Formats: sequence, structure tokens, C-alpha cells
Amino acid sequence: MKIRSPIVSVLGHVDHGKTTLLDYIRGSTIADKEAGGITQHIGATEIPNDTIDEICGNFISALTIKDLIPGLFFIDTPGHAAFTSLRKRGGALADLAVLIVDINDGFKPQTYEALNILKMYKTPFIVVANKIDMIFGWETHEGASFKESFNNQAQSVKQALDTKVYEIVGTLHKEGFQSERFDRVSDFASQITIIPISARSGEGIIEVLAMLLGLAQEYLTEQLEINEDAPAKGTVLEIKEETGLGLTVDSIIYDGVLRTNDEIALMTSNNDVLTTKIRSILRPLPLEEMRDSKKKFQKFDEVVAAAGIKIAAPNLDDVISGSPLRVLNDDENVEEELLKEIEDITINTDDEGILVKADTLGSLEAIVQLLKELDIPIRAADIGDVNRRDIINSSIALNDNEEHGAIIAFNVDVLQNSEEDLANSGIKLFKGDVIYQIIEDYEDWIKQKEEARKKAFYDAIIKPAKFMSLPKLVFRQSKPAIIGVESLSGTVKQGQKLINKNGDSVGIIASMEDKGETLPDISRGQRVAMAIDDAVVGKDFDEGDELFIDIPEKHYKFIEREFKDKLTEDEFETLHEFLEIKRKQDPDWGKFGLFE
Repeated sequence: MKIRSPIVSVLGHVDHGKTTLLDYIRGSTIADKEAGGITQHIGATEIPNDTIDEICGNFISALTIKDLIPGLFFIDTPGHAAFTSLRKRGGALADLAVLIVDINDGFKPQTYEALNILKMYKTPFIVVANKIDMIFGWETHEGASFKESFNNQAQSVKQALDTKVYEIVGTLHKEGFQSERFDRVSDFASQITIIPISARSGEGIIEVLAMLLGLAQEYLTEQLEINEDAPAKGTVLEIKEETGLGLTVDSIIYDGVLRTNDEIALMTSNNDVLTTKIRSILRPLPLEEMRDSKKKFQKFDEVVAAAGIKIAAPNLDDVISGSPLRVLNDDENVEEELLKEIEDITINTDDEGILVKADTLGSLEAIVQLLKELDIPIRAADIGDVNRRDIINSSIALNDNEEHGAIIAFNVDVLQNSEEDLANSGIKLFKGDVIYQIIEDYEDWIKQKEEARKKAFYDAIIKPAKFMSLPKLVFRQSKPAIIGVESLSGTVKQGQKLINKNGDSVGIIASMEDKGETLPDISRGQRVAMAIDDAVVGKDFDEGDELFIDIPEKHYKFIEREFKDKLTEDEFETLHEFLEIKRKQDPDWGKFGLFE
């Protein structure tokens, strides 16, 4: 068995320095140190152990790192979207991750998203606190270790940096992680390492490389074991058109060996398995050779994991990025294995729920898992742009439950011939390139719907209110009784039933009028003329009596359970009076409710 280099992915918020860090790691500053041997792969950069040793010098000696692992294999496509796309069966392709945070900005939406994805895949990671050179008063020391540079700073700058680091420690603690600055970590297995750096000046990069290598050698050697003779396993980065080659597949091989003329299986956008034969395996020429040659790539008869390669082969038109790549062999049914992998994600997970569409298998897997954690039901989850079939499927879900009339679309579009169908369907589309933002928008939409439903229900239920029959203002005694009233609390509405202070039925409010204007309702303090059907003044109530709106017991319980905080003080007092009246007639009325 051979131990391969750990695959390292860099994640974080836009503009926090992911690309700058990767550029520095593989770039000119390292070359300036005459540390040869850095290999440029397709979509990845491999830094061998000897090179890391030259760059890090005594720092590695201090960590007592053994030479078990050949080096570090950095994926060059930074960002959480790439991270979720790059997957293997049962988790993320990356063995280790670097979560990069602007030390001055702190955690941003995409930082939280990246952190949650790392949690989901259980990927070991370090936090790199970038842009220390932007701290006020920082004196830059190009390419120095963090410790060396930090020791040469003014005391006030050291304090400022420590304050910012502990803000990151606090944020990680809220997210369920114990963490500490790398030189203060007591247990690397239980604490997340924070390394302050400047990706621009290279300060702290020494510690980043050494720490990644140290963690890999300490904790990952078993999972990095590969069989050099086994058929290759990999994942597709992207499909690219190359002059003279046609469509090609860029892929990361994480296990086994791949050879020219191997027959490989890939997934298509239609969830079918495509088999094709490799014509060429290509990697970029070394930079110095590329300058002197018209060619960009060199051919290889075989490559062993870990490797980033370009594959030239026929019939690659419908292959999707994020697809597994497998070499066909006699020992196992590879096609069945790939279909099972797709099925694990795209299976209709519930009889009802929302639809999910994503650009890659990994993205789809991440979204499905997150929605399940939030108990959001999923009717179907699939790869590709939103099409007419999706809209029909979602419309069926909408008819069953309006909250399920939604499509979550990550990094995909709506097909042009389906845009009008969507516009006329009543389906709500949540589209974007930040998984958590899309899901958050969906949750906000659900909350708004719930609030609107509650408001509509609150408006419809009968709430506490009372008024007084004003003395000497009886205009008609019955059929209907017409009296002058003053509203004392709540909102009195036309059509509501009335009871008196004994709990006996009085009648129904037929109409209310003020200065010739008919009013549908009145509020506290208003004086109007009121007509009451079925009431007889002097029999059902007297002048000066208080009359109460009759609240059905079911409505009372809804108020108690859902809306008690919405009542005004006078409505609350009236409800208490009303309850006492009802309890005189029936001691169990409304139990167990607001005033128990």
C-alpha cells in the first residue's frame, strides 16, 4: 500500500484571500526560495515534502514531523461550491480544509456556509486568519514565519492581533468548536488551530504548510492509504473544450491508477451512466517548458493518485461536473455503483415537499442534507436546470400545500422554454449561488406565509370587546332595539352576538351609525347609534348596562394559545370579566386557559 498526499481545499468568504493564498503557495515567492519539485496539476498543485521542508526549515523540526506523507495536494478551485462539487462516495473529496477568514472582517455569510459544510462532511480543518498586514501599525516581514514577524511588532499591534484572534475564537465557540491560536493549542485533536497570516506578504505561510502536514501525518495516514494497482477512482472538476483535443474532462484522481486506453464510467446530466475509452491523459507542462513550447500539456501513459489530470475521450458532451469517475473492471459492477450513488441523492425523499435542483452531485447532496436537518420535506432532488417537468411537479405539490410550491435552485438556471410556465404557475423560485442564503430566503418566505396566515386568522376570530348602553338614549325598544352606545374596550363589529352581565344572550348587532354614516365597526371611546336584532330593552338589558361581545369557547382558546400577547390592556381586562361571566354559568368553560 502507498500513502498519497492529502487533498487540501481552501474555503471562505469572497475577498477574504482564498485565491491570494493559493497563488502564494504555488507562486513565485516559493520559487524564489529555489524549492524545486512543485508540480502543476489540472485543478491542483502538489507540493512535495522536500519542498515543504525547505520552505519551513526549523519549524518542521520543532514539530517532529516524520516523513510518512509525500506532500500536500492543494485543490486550485477555491470556494465552498467547488468543495461540495468535489466529492467521493460518503463525503468530501478533500481530506483537509483551510477555512480562510479576514482577521479584520471576521465571519461573513459565506464563512458560516463553509463552516457548516465542513461540519456536515466532518472534514478536519484549520482556520487561517488572513490580512494581518492590514492591522494598524503592522510592520511587514516578507515570507517570514508568523512567530518571527509577530515578535518584531509593537506591543499595541500584538494586543490588537490577539483581540481579533479571540473574536474568531468566540465565534467558533458559538458554532460548537473549541479553538486557539496555533502556538497555544494544547490538544490538536479537540481544538481548531487558528494561524494568523498575510497571504499577500507570505507571513505565516510556513506555519500553514507545516500544520497541514503535521495534522495529516498525525491523524489521516490510514485514510490516505491507496492501492497503486487498483482501478482509479476520481471526481470530475469540469468539462472543457481544448483546441486540437475537443471536449475534455478535468478530474482529480484520489485512489488507484489510471492508464491510457482504460474504459471509464461517468455520469451524464440525464442521470445515465456513460462509458468511454481514454485516448490521452494530460497534465500541464512545467512552466519553464511551457514558455519554450507551443504545447500546454504533456501526455502520460498512467497516473497514480493523488493526481489532477485532463482526459481526452469520445462522447463527453453530457458529462456533469461533480460526476464520479470510475475505471471499469471485472471485479465489480461499476455502472450499478454509479447509479446507486446518484440514486442515494436524487431519490424522491418524501411524498410531499419542495423541489431541489443543483449543478453538481456534491451541491445537491449538501442542500438535501441541510434541508433534512431543518425538517423541510423534499419531494424530489435532481441535477440540472429547472425544466417544464419540474414546474408541473412543483405545481402538484403547491395544490397539496402552498408552502411546498417552491423550487430551490443552486447554481442553475430556468430553461428558456420554461420561464413563461414558471411565471404563470404560482411557484416560488429561490435561486442563487450561496446554499445557506437560498435556504434562509425560503425559511423567511415560510415565516411570512405563517405570519400572514396568523394575521388572517387573528382578524377572523372574535376578540374581547364591550360597550355601554347610554342612559336616556333608547330610540326604539325592540324589533330591532335601537340605542345609543359608547365603546369601552376592543373593537365592536357589525354581526357580532352579544351577552349581558349574567351571561344571557341579548341579540346580534344589526348596524351602527354615526351622523348618518353606517359603520362596520367601532373602537374604544366612540359613541354611535346601534340597532340590535332580537333584543328587548328593559328585558334583556337596561339603560346604563355593559354588554359584552360573545366569544365562542374555541375562539377563546385560540386567543389564549396563540394571540394573548396581541391583546391590548383593556381587551385583556374585558376577557377576564367575560370569563368570570361564563364561569358563573359553567365552571369548566374555557379550561384550561389563560387565567388558570
